[in-house]
Amino acid sequence: MYKVKIEKHVLKKLEKINDPDYTKIKKTINSLANDPRPTGYTKLKGRPGYRVRQGDYRIIYEVSDGILTVFVIDLGHRKDVYD
Repeated sequence: MYKVKIEKHVLKKLEKINDPDYTKIKKTINSLANDPRPTGYTKLKGRPGYRVRQGDYRIIYEVSDGILTVFVIDLGHRKDVYD
C-alpha cells in the first residue's frame, strides 16, 4: 500500500472544484494508494511523472517505489494542466 502525498497548491485547486467532479477526483487520488499505475494511466513525455484522467480533469503525479509514496504534483482541467 502506497502513501499519497498531495502538494499544497493541488489542495487549493481541488477545493475550487465543484461536486460531482470534486468527489470523483478525490476518490481517484485516494485509489492511487492501492494502485499507483491504474488502467488508463500514461507516462508523461517532456516532464517527469504520470497522468490519470478523471472526467475533464487530469491528475499529474510521481511514484517513488523505494518509499512506497505517490506524490500528486498537479491537478487541473485538461485544457490548462499541461501549460
